[in-house]
Amino acid sequence: MHAYLLIGTNSEELKAKSEELAKKFGAKIISFPLKKIADVRDLGSLLKTTFPEPTVIYSERIDEAGEEALNAFLKNLEEPQENIYFILTASSTRKVLPTIVSRCQVIRIRNQESGILNKENIELFLKQTAGQKLAFFGTIKDRDKAKEFVESLIFYL
Repeated sequence: MHAYLLIGTNSEELKAKSEELAKKFGAKIISFPLKKIADVRDLGSLLKTTFPEPTVIYSERIDEAGEEALNAFLKNLEEPQENIYFILTASSTRKVLPTIVSRCQVIRIRNQESGILNKENIELFLKQTAGQKLAFFGTIKDRDKAKEFVESLIFYL
């Protein structure tokens, strides 16, 4: 695998895991922002050069990048260059294009309370009967809110 997507909310832990992966590959790290399509074009220019030693392109918070930028970035993932690894970070996979996620090995970084939106509500939810739990989900009208709750529930468990 040449592309990794680290999911988590603690930027220090994400950076530490990135450095650990780079060390495993014996690679140097180049931090590269991928927020706008211009950033992706700059990356394309950089990648036209050959890299004699393993190199990690590290991009934080790609979930904040525009959809056009992420679509343009896909080509880099689909046609990997030798000695190049990508390490991308995001707070959640649901905020990243599914095509990007499918081309990366996803690694979830979890700290003590990471991703848990409201611990008390989750504890109350778990004490409910099956019927009450189903009724609760019936009250959530927004798909993203439902996903957030389920992810928080998974992190809690």
